[in-house]
Amino acid sequence: MSLDAIQDPISLQEPIYNEGSESIYVMDQIKDSKNTDELWADNITIEEAMKKLNEREKTIISKRFFYGKTQMEVADEIGISQAQVSRLEKSAIERIKKLYK
Repeated sequence: MSLDAIQDPISLQEPIYNEGSESIYVMDQIKDSKNTDELWADNITIEEAMKKLNEREKTIISKRFFYGKTQMEVADEIGISQAQVSRLEKSAIERIKKLYK
């Protein structure tokens, strides 16, 4: 069974369909929507922006936007009021916007 699973590797430039002058290659059929150039640039920008925040702001932004927590959940976890979370979140977002306009 293991030996049947072994296949020779193929090139990404290997044609899988050819009709006249039109060819479709293996590379044309592979799509990576998680690692696009645009997404990499966005991730670098976000990473750099997060470095400019203080620890409390980083915690709030991370919990809110990367872990999907509500302001109330974040407030309970870090021991401040929901209003303070809202104010700090808004302030952090405004600072990030100013840095990257």
